[in-house]
Amino acid sequence: MVTDEDEHFMQLALAQARAAAAAGEVPVGAVLVRDGKVLATGRNAPVAAHDPTAHAEIAALRAAAQALGNYRLGDCTLYVTLEPCAMCSGAMLHARLSRVVFGAPDPKTGAAGSALDLFANTRINHQTQVQGGVLAPECAALLEDFFQARRSAQRTQALAAHPLRQDALRTPEARFADLPGYPWAPKYVSDLPALAGLRLHYLDEGPPDAPLTWLCLHGNPAWSYLYRHMLPVFLAAGHRVVAPDLIGFGKSDKPKKDAFHTFEGHRQVLLEWIERLDLQRCVLVVQDWGGILGLTLPMAAPGRFAGLLAMNTLLATGEQPLSAGFLAWREMCAQKPLFGVGRMLARGNPQMSEAECAAYDAPFPDAGYRAALRAFPPLVPGIRDAAGAALSRAARDFWASQWTGRSLMFVGAQDPVLGEPVMQQLAAQVRGCPPLVVLPHAGHFVQEHGEPIARQAVEYFGDLAAA
Repeated sequence: MVTDEDEHFMQLALAQARAAAAAGEVPVGAVLVRDGKVLATGRNAPVAAHDPTAHAEIAALRAAAQALGNYRLGDCTLYVTLEPCAMCSGAMLHARLSRVVFGAPDPKTGAAGSALDLFANTRINHQTQVQGGVLAPECAALLEDFFQARRSAQRTQALAAHPLRQDALRTPEARFADLPGYPWAPKYVSDLPALAGLRLHYLDEGPPDAPLTWLCLHGNPAWSYLYRHMLPVFLAAGHRVVAPDLIGFGKSDKPKKDAFHTFEGHRQVLLEWIERLDLQRCVLVVQDWGGILGLTLPMAAPGRFAGLLAMNTLLATGEQPLSAGFLAWREMCAQKPLFGVGRMLARGNPQMSEAECAAYDAPFPDAGYRAALRAFPPLVPGIRDAAGAALSRAARDFWASQWTGRSLMFVGAQDPVLGEPVMQQLAAQVRGCPPLVVLPHAGHFVQEHGEPIARQAVEYFGDLAAA
């Protein structure tokens, strides 16, 4: 039962939270009470103290224990504006607090009933009473205002570091909030000559000096989110993973005009970006346009590449007619330029959740952001003198006669565009490539079945890491 006394002491805890916010810390405050009197206070200070344990509750517990000369606080009540985490809950139980009162719930890390409930565990030898929701709206509003202000400051800082060109759009960051299975921090670059001020987004996870680097290139209309099932496997092996969003896709800037997009332009951006990161001992991971572009990269810097992992892609040399499936895809894109990206992926991947489908739509709030989606289908070289065809023929000769690395290829058999016949031809063009691995139930976007593929790839390329 909430009492007037509870609300009074929670107001004191809120004053501590506001002081934390003023110091640039996450606004959480705590007050420890004994016999109706404040014995100690605390506020968040992990940033200033360089201490991950410097939570408001821990500060109050320490101060109270010092004041009493005893770490046992059995007749005390602790008031805190946010549901305590597992660390703080454990400390409260060790202190033998009689009661804990908190304000706003914390669905992500709260250990008093939200994410888990340590206080309800009857196997623990001390039981502490818990009361939640006291002045919860005020406590939650303080946190919400703090994080909103911080996000706004971060957006302002990011815009200053990477100003937006007048002929481009930038997808609002809010569109990418809470993406399922995509926890990685964004990285950006805008000063490559080929970018001419456009901001390129990429992931870069794992140790820079890792024995292998997995260079993951997406296709149209996807983005680096496509690799979310594969990245954890590569990282668990102790490797590095880099995954860019091509300009016009994902979190990268979106030029407004379709004409911006060219085969040579996108290829040059990738070459300069690889040089900037000084990527070494790379396994090139490609699918769709990730391969159409990516398969032309190693011949420009063969010393950087040790392996190839290819899925549902091709070398577009312009020497053979494009498949009927691809021509149908091109026609659909022309006739229905506002097609739902997430819905399209879900048709071949019914296991995807609504939130995962929404993540594929996130980069494209309206038609103005979709120039790349309109431009890419016609860019696939279909005749010998098409842009990119000569580069692709040179790449074909490289893979057939000069490639000395290791290769592995998978194909989603349900793909009507770049399915098994196309991939069989690609495998035959790559020197030393073992037989194609056919995935009977996978479609075009093979990475949606990527975890077992990644595990097999880690095993297959493992001795390259040991070399």
